[in-house]
Amino acid sequence: MYKSRKSKIPFFNPDPSWRVAWGIVDANYEDIAWRDEKVAVFLPRTASGVLTEKFALAGEGRFVVVGDIWLTNQAQLLQNLGIESNNFGLNSLQLVANLWERWGSECLNQLVGMFALVIWDREKQVLWLVRDRVGARTLYYTTTGSVRWIAPQLRTLAPHRSSDLDLVALRDYLCCAFVPGERTLWQQVRELRPGTVLQLPECKVQAYWQLQEKITAIDKPLVWHSDRLRQLLDQVVREYLPPENEPVGVFLSGGLDSSSITALAAEFHHSPVHTFSIHFGSECPNELEFSSLVATHCQTQHHILEITFRDMWERLPETMAYLDDPIGDPLTVPNLLLGRLARESVQVLLNGEGGDPCFGGPKNQPMLINNLYGSVTNQDALQAYLISFQKCATALPQLLKPEVWTAVQTTPWVFEEDLYSQASYLNRLMALNIKFKGADQILTKVNNLTQAALLQARSPLFDQRVVELSMEIPPEYKLSGVEEKAVLKGAIAELLPPAIIHRPKSGMMVPVQLGFRKYWQREAKNLLLSRNAASAPYLNQLPIRNWLNYQGDTWSRYGIKLWLLVSLEIWLQVNQK
Repeated sequence: MYKSRKSKIPFFNPDPSWRVAWGIVDANYEDIAWRDEKVAVFLPRTASGVLTEKFALAGEGRFVVVGDIWLTNQAQLLQNLGIESNNFGLNSLQLVANLWERWGSECLNQLVGMFALVIWDREKQVLWLVRDRVGARTLYYTTTGSVRWIAPQLRTLAPHRSSDLDLVALRDYLCCAFVPGERTLWQQVRELRPGTVLQLPECKVQAYWQLQEKITAIDKPLVWHSDRLRQLLDQVVREYLPPENEPVGVFLSGGLDSSSITALAAEFHHSPVHTFSIHFGSECPNELEFSSLVATHCQTQHHILEITFRDMWERLPETMAYLDDPIGDPLTVPNLLLGRLARESVQVLLNGEGGDPCFGGPKNQPMLINNLYGSVTNQDALQAYLISFQKCATALPQLLKPEVWTAVQTTPWVFEEDLYSQASYLNRLMALNIKFKGADQILTKVNNLTQAALLQARSPLFDQRVVELSMEIPPEYKLSGVEEKAVLKGAIAELLPPAIIHRPKSGMMVPVQLGFRKYWQREAKNLLLSRNAASAPYLNQLPIRNWLNYQGDTWSRYGIKLWLLVSLEIWLQVNQK
């Protein structure tokens, strides 16, 4: 770690990931694990040596497979290959290499799990980039130059990109608190979308899986759909658990989603189940009453971490260094700190992420209301969707420099295709949440920050089969009026106390409003209003100054806007070349 003289922000240099170069590279590069004329594979070294588990060969060396992978159906894949027992100890990557040798890209339909892969066909001289269906793993690639670089982490590509920002990605971040779609904040780097394959040199992107509404059994009652969901959740959670002799952890907020996963883990796992909750001190309300109730009910070993306002501020630079694109969600720092606490007890950590996007959480309600009364408010669906994030959508013309706003204001949004599709309105909203917020914020945040804590994070409610089933359930069983997630509540009602099933959704509220008012105001002013701020060429200071002084904060939302801006500024600084 070192400090920048200009910004005085502590800089962190996380360990690099594997990467692949497509093109002719200098043989003097370090960490080249394998190469031929057109492709080089770089595997980082650890204390135990080179990470060879990220690399596999098949077809007498014809196919080279590099990547990150975790599969739930290895036994079935072995059967598909005619292998009765895994006497040779094939790992998941070697298994994919053998599948690819036999079926090519068609084998992707057989894979169930999380993966980001690069496959090189030495005979046909074709390179394939592949990402799992829901985006549980990430894959980035450069778009210019004689050599294209590919890696699962954006920071690994820093030596191979320019420092020019993608202004449209900046606009999108300011509205959403994450960068949606294939763009990244760097002009010359793109992110492969979930469920797609990129083929080089043709630069052809194809979807091998698409999230689609397929409502079935409309005549069946709610209990029928809940029973069907329960059967699938039982299967998925069993598959996501570690070996029986190892403990498992669960992030437990006390809400319905994380409580459901805790109850299912406790039901099926006979080694200790550890649960982990947070609070922010005596000044702030918390949900410990509910998380402790669930922990007691499920007989878990419960751990509670207090996160102070000082922790939140001082740990933010390190947290931003572990992320790919910036994420302006205040839960980033708590995710990292709670992950480090969990690593003292477990190696595999489950969470309840995915319950809201898949089963109709309350954040969809403002959009449903707008759909009914939009003719009164004069907001079209896109405007209403951007405003529903409650970030900077309405302030963009004032916040962005005039030349930046002119450059981006007419560029289409990645949300439009799904928002104006023919699916039922609720399922359109859920598809947006799964495809963008899920892949580009929730899963990326959880996986990056738990990996930084040396944990394996698994999100059962974001399993591809659960996602697909959610699109088969009639919308009225997911969100109807004020009744939310009825189908999920019915599926796990017998496992949890009624106080958890019937409590209103509150969400994990991080007290950033109080933080900027009482603890961080001076530091935030020095950071955001400095002439040397990395964001200064793009943002006007007047609205930021007003937010810092809480002028006109009728709805108490300036804190979340300021956290978004502080996260951006620090991310830009820790990613300076």
